[in-house]
Amino acid sequence: MSAHIRVDRSTPIAPVASRLFGSFVEHMGRSVYTGIYEPTHPTALPNGFRADVLELVKELGPSIIRYPGGNFVSGFRWEDSVGPRAERPVRLDAAWHSVETNEVGLHEFAEWAELAGVEIMQAVNLGTRGLEDAAALLEYTNHRGGTALAEQRRANGRDEPFGVTVWCLGNEMDGPWQIGHKTAEEYGRIAVESGRLMKWIDPSIELVAAGSSNSEMPSFGSWERTVLEHSAEVVDHISLHAYFEERDGDAASFLASAVELDRAIATMASVIDETLAAQGLDKTIGISVDEWNVWYLERFNAVDKEPLLTGVWAEHPRIIEDEYSVTDAVVVGSLLISLLRNSDRVSMANLAQLVNVIAPIRSEPNGPAWRQTTFYPFSLTAAAARGDVLSMKIDSEQVPTSRSGDVDQIDAVATATEDELVLFLVNRSLERAEPVTIDVGDGTTAVRSASTITPPVGGTRFTANTADRPEAVTPMPLTTVALEGSTLTVELPALSWSVIRLSLAGQA
Repeated sequence: MSAHIRVDRSTPIAPVASRLFGSFVEHMGRSVYTGIYEPTHPTALPNGFRADVLELVKELGPSIIRYPGGNFVSGFRWEDSVGPRAERPVRLDAAWHSVETNEVGLHEFAEWAELAGVEIMQAVNLGTRGLEDAAALLEYTNHRGGTALAEQRRANGRDEPFGVTVWCLGNEMDGPWQIGHKTAEEYGRIAVESGRLMKWIDPSIELVAAGSSNSEMPSFGSWERTVLEHSAEVVDHISLHAYFEERDGDAASFLASAVELDRAIATMASVIDETLAAQGLDKTIGISVDEWNVWYLERFNAVDKEPLLTGVWAEHPRIIEDEYSVTDAVVVGSLLISLLRNSDRVSMANLAQLVNVIAPIRSEPNGPAWRQTTFYPFSLTAAAARGDVLSMKIDSEQVPTSRSGDVDQIDAVATATEDELVLFLVNRSLERAEPVTIDVGDGTTAVRSASTITPPVGGTRFTANTADRPEAVTPMPLTTVALEGSTLTVELPALSWSVIRLSLAGQA
């Protein structure tokens, strides 16, 4: 049986938000040092940032970068990272059992962000610090001049404000692993008081409250409800963190990860709606999925975490440098489909992280930088998803999973502008290629391009890109596509993520 999809161009879900394609740079492992920054690298720019990594970041296409954490931010003293580098203190980072040199700080990262063409999403420390510190950082960053903090910024070389719009009120405060872990009541109070003061200083900013660190937390849902009962009037977004991994060889459940993300988003959306209604607030609070990815967390806790507990404190140790396979890339592509499908509720999203640490880009000190398999679904989606996200009806064979029940073998989403319709499709079956018939509507005139990520010839679902074989997995032409009138037919390879771009209204 073939799958059938009908695209409804008459009822868009929501416009495609550029901030949906964000990423994350945390001061942990080799994300910053020997990742984006390595002054002794052959490609290093005068400011110390790696040009080879920078070019890959531009190709990847993130729009907004969350910084500087993550768990790191809950013990971070922001003032350590500004001023003359030679005078910056070296600190212990208890979050990742590392030594932080503060060689890269707010000014340097902002310079890199401008080179990369990305917006900064700044996090404040509500773990060891609080509202006074958050307000001071905001004043230093965004106030034009005439105050001690604004003048300190100018003396440190930045005359004009950084103009950071999006601010995270702490990070994963529900987690007992978090420095300064709090109850929902405690966090709700500090979030609303910090947020209120910050908006008095700069009413133009957007605030992100810290939601649950994952949907498997026992307090998921109740945490958000309590936090929003305190802060709904002040915040503009609330965060959701979502990591997925293949457990015990259960590939079927892993490939259905987007179903679990859909469910988590729906739960949070219900809590937001109920809280706003109960308080009589006429406003929108978006869901910021500001950490999401494939992360082999079980392996990290069982193996990779051990060196952090040895008592040796090192600068930028290798932490969580997962090597991603074809299977991982297909899951990342399916999670992007989920984020697009939920564009009416998801206001921002950040692939965590950007370089080396569970990242689409890898680099070696004094060596090469390369694209992991997960680079491609993100880069191709970020480049192609424009205009509106469209409603669609999917009729597909079902795949049984132990975690999510029966799920569609084929998942898909579409976006459209005036002259282009783009389809993003996943085949979750490990064995079966699947013919799919898609009603794309009138005015579709030609197939512009079609490509897929699937196991390469001679490879397996575990094939990955490495420093020695950086192009073992790359997008391949999808040659099974045919368009007749308003009907598109395609055979999707087993275990694949695909993107098909179609011309509309005679625009070749």
